[in-house]
Amino acid sequence: MPSPLPPKQPWLSRLFPLLAIAFSLAAMSVPTMFTPGQPLIMPLLSGIMFMMGLSLEKADAARILADPRPVAVGVALQFLLMPILALTLAELFQLSAQLTFGMVLLGSCAGGTASNVICYLARGDVALSVSMTFASTLVGVVATPLLCQFYLSQQIDLDRLAMVISLVQIVFLPVTAGFMLRAGLPRLSAKLQPLLPSLSIVGILAVIAIVVALNAGQLGGLSALLIVAVVLHNLLGIVAGFLLSRLFGFDLRQSQTIAIEVGMQNSGLAAALSLQFFSATAALPAALFSIWHNVSGALLAGYWGRRRDSLQYLLADVETLKSDGA
Repeated sequence: MPSPLPPKQPWLSRLFPLLAIAFSLAAMSVPTMFTPGQPLIMPLLSGIMFMMGLSLEKADAARILADPRPVAVGVALQFLLMPILALTLAELFQLSAQLTFGMVLLGSCAGGTASNVICYLARGDVALSVSMTFASTLVGVVATPLLCQFYLSQQIDLDRLAMVISLVQIVFLPVTAGFMLRAGLPRLSAKLQPLLPSLSIVGILAVIAIVVALNAGQLGGLSALLIVAVVLHNLLGIVAGFLLSRLFGFDLRQSQTIAIEVGMQNSGLAAALSLQFFSATAALPAALFSIWHNVSGALLAGYWGRRRDSLQYLLADVETLKSDGA
C-alpha cells in the first residue's frame, strides 16, 4: 500500500519557483549580502532534514525495508546515467578539457540533499527520496572516484571518512531525530506538520542564495554552450529516470521521486572536488547546476504537487476499470 500523501501545498510553495529565481538573481547581483551566511549552510540543511524526518511515519520505513527495489534501481540509474550523459553532452558541445572534467565529476557525484526538499514539496515519496540520498552518498564514496577514473583516466583521491561524517551530520542524524520525535511525541509533531512545508521552503531558499553568492564571480564567465549542456544534463536525467523507472514497474509517485533523485546532483560536493583536483574553470558546471537544478526542481515540484491528487484519482479510476474488466 502506498504511503499517505504529504499535506497539500501552502501558498508559499506555489511561489517557490519564482522565489528561487529571485533569490538567485539577488545573490548574483549583491553576493556580499549572502556570502557571510556560508557557515549556515550545514545547519540549514540539517534543519531541513530534521523536518523531513518529522514528515515520515513508521509505515514509510517499514515499506522501504520490505521493498528495497526502488532504492536499488534509483541509485543504479543515478550512477549509470548521469556520468554518461555528462560526457556525451561535453563531447557533443565540444567543451574544453577542464569543463569536461567538471561535467563528468558532477555526473559522478551522489544525489544532493536539495532533492529531498523538492520531493517533499512535490508531495512525492519522501521516505524513498531520503533513502536514495543516503544510499547514493554512501555508494558515491567509492563510485565517484572510480567513475571519474574510468571516464577521465585520472585518479582522484577522496576523503571518504569526511564524506561519511558529513552525510551522517546532514542527513542521517537529523532525519532520525525527526522520525523519533514524531514516533515519541505524536501530538506535538501533528501540531508542527502544517508548518513544515513553509519552513522547508525558507531554508532551501537561504541555501540557494548562499551557494549562488559564493559562486557569483565564476558565474560571470559562463558560455552559452555550457549553460545548454548543464540544463540538458539535469533535464535528461529527470526524464530518463522517470521513464526507466516506469519500465521497471514502479508506480507514478515512486517514478517521479526517482526522477527527481536521478536528475539532482550534489553540486556543492562537485564544486569543491573540482576546485581541489582540477581548477576553478572545472567548478563552473557545478556552480551553474546548483542554480538550475533548484529552479527546475522547484518548477517540477510545483507542477507535480498541484496535480498530485488528480493524478492519484486518475490512477485509482484506471485500476478500478481494470478490476471491473477482469
